[in-house]
Amino acid sequence: MSFLSLLFKYQLLFTFIAFIKVSCLYFNFPTFEQNDETKLLLYSSYIQLQSIRLTPENSKASMSNLSGRALYKDPFKIASFNTTFVINITPVTSHGGDGIAFILASDPTLPANSYGSWLGIVNADTNGTSQAAILAVEFDTRQSSTEDGPDNHVGVNINSISSLIQVSLINTKVNLSSGKDVTIRIEYSNDVISVFGSMTEYSNVSMETLLVSPPLNLSTYFRQEVYVGFSASTGNYTELNYVRAWEFNGLDIGNKKILWWIWIIIPSVIIIGGLVFFFLYFQRKKNMELQEDTYQGIEDQIQHSSMAPKKYQLKELMKATGGFSPQNKLGEGGFGMVYKGILGNNKEIAVKRVSKNSRQGKQEFMAEVTTIGSLHHKNLVKLVGWCYESKELLLVYEFMPNGSLEKYLFNQSSELELQYSKVLDWKTRNNVIRDVAQALDYLHNGCEKRVLHRDIAKLGDFGLARTIQKRNETHHSTKEIAGTPGYMAPEIFLTGRATVETDVYAFGVLILEVVCGKRPGNVYSQDDYNTSIVYWVWELYGKGEIVSVVDKRISYEENEVERVNWEEVETVLVLGLACCHPNPNERPSMKTVLMVINGEVSPPNVPMERPVFVWPAAMPSCLKLGEDSSLISGTLTPITQLSGR
Repeated sequence: MSFLSLLFKYQLLFTFIAFIKVSCLYFNFPTFEQNDETKLLLYSSYIQLQSIRLTPENSKASMSNLSGRALYKDPFKIASFNTTFVINITPVTSHGGDGIAFILASDPTLPANSYGSWLGIVNADTNGTSQAAILAVEFDTRQSSTEDGPDNHVGVNINSISSLIQVSLINTKVNLSSGKDVTIRIEYSNDVISVFGSMTEYSNVSMETLLVSPPLNLSTYFRQEVYVGFSASTGNYTELNYVRAWEFNGLDIGNKKILWWIWIIIPSVIIIGGLVFFFLYFQRKKNMELQEDTYQGIEDQIQHSSMAPKKYQLKELMKATGGFSPQNKLGEGGFGMVYKGILGNNKEIAVKRVSKNSRQGKQEFMAEVTTIGSLHHKNLVKLVGWCYESKELLLVYEFMPNGSLEKYLFNQSSELELQYSKVLDWKTRNNVIRDVAQALDYLHNGCEKRVLHRDIAKLGDFGLARTIQKRNETHHSTKEIAGTPGYMAPEIFLTGRATVETDVYAFGVLILEVVCGKRPGNVYSQDDYNTSIVYWVWELYGKGEIVSVVDKRISYEENEVERVNWEEVETVLVLGLACCHPNPNERPSMKTVLMVINGEVSPPNVPMERPVFVWPAAMPSCLKLGEDSSLISGTLTPITQLSGR
């Protein structure tokens, strides 16, 4: 670190200390004991069975028409926070009660007559007014009105019982009113609230993304300090509402405090620092003209990104991987080698070392850090850190002990060994296809900015990923065609554009690869598709023999052909062909793909003979109504180079 940058950082630090006092509000209740009542504000609630019971019986031993609150005793001013808690909602009547809400409230006291559908948040007088001064993430178990969401949904409310955004949990594994413990994690960062949930104990792997809010600047609603906690209610239908455990971590920004002596130090530092700055600036500029750093400014770009994960030191990762020992090599990623490592706390990691010969090493490195760093999905490999030192570009991921899908699909066995070799059965393959589809649908439709993956063959590799604003752009153009040969849609060779449709095509190839147990083929030009898996499967589909393409080892593994759901297999294969339609406008969206995989709708109609690829592509016979599809245009983009991985 240069003297100039060090001086500049110290100036910023002094200025920050002069004006703002920062401290963290943190607490953790693994369980709730009687002596914890001194740390909480309890309104019509109490501690019972090592839990907070939010809606107890009243004096008449009745559980109907009740509401309650439990909050931490100390308020804080909102900046950002994350919290994890365990709730248990056990219905007493057949329909259950009204649910539980996680709340931030300026006034901790419980509003009068806030039972039933008011959820202990507001009442008839304060609903929809700034007087309420409350934010709630509601975990609603009963539809109380036509405007309310269905039974079991999550919503975000501000000063109202009506949700700004609400999401049904019908397509998730989370069942709020099951009578079982539900683990919830809520994150508020960069004005966005993200809600995750699981029916098991908390872990990043098991948590599903339940809701991601639009940008919410909470400081405009809460200018004073707020209390954090929970509320719940019952109406004519009743339930037991418990909070089993609770951990909270928030940034607390207090009042501005000006230290008088800073006004003496800062002018002196600025004057001296200014002179040093100009001297070193021109000296540095002169040196840079002689020798330019290939990756100049990369660290500043990443540190200014709100999405960047932890920064590691090179010596940490060198020690963890044994100096990038060949014995620790796991394989080769999109633009570098991947090594297994063990950090000092015995945490296993995978470290990708970007090749110094990569033509776009810096751009791909930046894309991976700033893209995957903002994503939260159970089926995406988590990026936990990065490092740039001595011109080494390193990415740190959580270690996946089961290895790659390719290892299980293509282990080499003789025909006599097939019946004895351990291979993926149909149920497992179908789950793999569903998991990849969920991840790709999240990238297309679940992010604030749509992510085009561009290389489904390596779903954990975001070196080729690009983000585009929804509705403002429909594609990403490039002069260099990037991706894995065999997975690239035919139109990309003409347009050089990555779209949601080219991602869907690659996913279709992946479906065929997983079901058939065959590699997709090396396709390097748009007129050489006869050697691809798509052409082969389509030909047998036209002959009425599509099931014959299935990996024979599935039958060996199941021992009896009848144990494989062949109707389900055929549906998935036809879906794969639909995704690989030569006309991008005829391919289904990932939302439709998931509906087919889940058995909610039939697969799209697929012609018995593979259509000829033509460009510009014809518009579909009927548009995909209600879907956010990015139909690409026929404008040609010049191509300078084809790059396979």
